[in-house]
Amino acid sequence: MMTKEERLKKAKHHCFFIGLNDSGSELCKANSIYGIASIHYIQEMVGMKADATFITTPDMTITRNASRWKSGFGYGGKITWGSGDDDLIILNTKPNACGMLVGGLEKLPEVTKLIEKIHALEAEEIMIDGIKVEWDFYKSNHFIDVFIVRQILKTDFHLSPYAFIIHGSAPEFSGDNRLGFGLYFDKSNLLLEQSQQVDTPFGTFYYLTSKSAERYYKRFKEAEEFAKLKREIAAKKIFGDFIKISNESHQRLLNKNEILLGCNYYTGNGIIYPLTLRGDLPAYLVQGLPSLSEEIIEMLGFEKRAKKLDVYNRLINSNIFPHGAGYTLPDMLNVNKIIEIDKQRYFDLEMQNDRGKKIISEVREIPYEYRGRTVVLRAVETNLIEIVAKLIPQYVLKI
Repeated sequence: MMTKEERLKKAKHHCFFIGLNDSGSELCKANSIYGIASIHYIQEMVGMKADATFITTPDMTITRNASRWKSGFGYGGKITWGSGDDDLIILNTKPNACGMLVGGLEKLPEVTKLIEKIHALEAEEIMIDGIKVEWDFYKSNHFIDVFIVRQILKTDFHLSPYAFIIHGSAPEFSGDNRLGFGLYFDKSNLLLEQSQQVDTPFGTFYYLTSKSAERYYKRFKEAEEFAKLKREIAAKKIFGDFIKISNESHQRLLNKNEILLGCNYYTGNGIIYPLTLRGDLPAYLVQGLPSLSEEIIEMLGFEKRAKKLDVYNRLINSNIFPHGAGYTLPDMLNVNKIIEIDKQRYFDLEMQNDRGKKIISEVREIPYEYRGRTVVLRAVETNLIEIVAKLIPQYVLKI
């Protein structure tokens, strides 16, 4: 039997961090190895090779979902725990079909009319497949933004002079609903009844195998289509006629053994994706590039370790790139150490002012801010993206 320390060391070796080495990245690193170590433990239990990996993007950061954070996960990357066809789904990762719709406009809409249309939309009862839509434009980091478009890279796709982004997910599928079980083990009793539970050395995990895993993946795909249609309905009712540029998820199951936790996925089909920063900074339209290249893997110092662990193929075919800026914590500098008491993690943080320490367990309520253009520069430097256009913010609507 491996000790906890040995398991954490192994998990750390299976994490490939491409971050900015700031406070958000450091906390992500510190917490993520616990989640990967727990997945390794489950893989061993079900007779699989314990080789789960976490490959990040430059916007790697904390997750403000308390349950996901407690399970030992960060945000801004792809977690893989099998071939894609293995009947195993890790429920603690909590996929929610969050994504962004980007639409083109020929005229800049009047802000008063936009607010009126949003209020009218939220007062209207809209059903999709018998499920009542819950509008969440004001929650967490969800928003509706309007921009002037400054095209940089010539493309075959027509870019209008103005654009908007709608950011939202499918909370309607978190718990039990008309279709049956939901996606969150801590909100869906029907899901909890069919899940398997294990107390790993680092916390309690829930997972699905066999037909239950297959059914869950099918339910997630239903939730993802629901979320996409929901964003399209909102766009039509708020903006009227528009040109759809893209409507992709950045928090989703790619298959039964891979999840995107806050990043875009390159498919080679020419999709133009949004990369949003802060409300006071430009956003970008970008195209992903095949990644990671052999040269970048070597430059990052990952090659020898990845080949030794037999996961090099996952790096060379990771094909992920940032969807946003990610959080950084302005009063924190680094993680000094982690204190574990009764499987609860406490992070001993070094502070910017060099006076005392801060000890935290939860991250949702601590001060944070969004990063700036450094994420974009890092993504270009590592050949993850091509910039198609710069989006100059006009309105940021959180109502």
